[in-house]
Amino acid sequence: MSHHRPAPRAARRTRPAVLALLAVVAVLGLAACLRSSPAPPATSSTGPSTSSTGPDASPVTRPGREGDGQDGEADGHVPDGTTVFADELPAVANLDPALLAALQAAATDAERDGVTFFVNSGWRSPGYQEQLLREAVAQYGSAAEAARWVATADTSSHVSGDAVDLAQTGASQWLAEHGAAYGLCQVYRNEPWHYELRADAAGRGCPEPYVDPSQDPRLQQ
Repeated sequence: MSHHRPAPRAARRTRPAVLALLAVVAVLGLAACLRSSPAPPATSSTGPSTSSTGPDASPVTRPGREGDGQDGEADGHVPDGTTVFADELPAVANLDPALLAALQAAATDAERDGVTFFVNSGWRSPGYQEQLLREAVAQYGSAAEAARWVATADTSSHVSGDAVDLAQTGASQWLAEHGAAYGLCQVYRNEPWHYELRADAAGRGCPEPYVDPSQDPRLQQ
């Protein structure tokens, strides 16, 4: 009596297909999770920071940001991207003519080195200056500490049109090397963005900066 062994069954081909299907489901699930995750907060790359961290930051809120609720352009508001050539804006147009001419001459030469002079603050109205002083007192806790950063409207070189604050985008480094030739000098050691005109700097160099505005005898009342 002959016995016939049953033919071996064909190997199942369904297992790889199932594994592939599971892999696709896993990928789709991961993608869905990623899409539902909140995006990180956007950061701004325009202008200097308003915090006090780092040498390029201004420790007081600077005027000149669109939509920030500050006073308007007529009082010295400076929109983002303003350069020293934007003399249609009061913050630039109301600067002392000699200071503005020196800034524009320096900016023209700095452009050849890839440096643009963006204005963070220029001329300010007395009301705007007093607003900044009140904010500084609130921020620093006392009038004495605020005086290290913000002058009164009666003494401010911004109100008189004799000072400009430049955004920290390479301007300070460029002016540290070349500014004296144009009469443009950093006046306060704690404010690397604040420049005033010193007409004799081309021959003598810029004078030693004051430690901060509270040490400036011009600002003493």
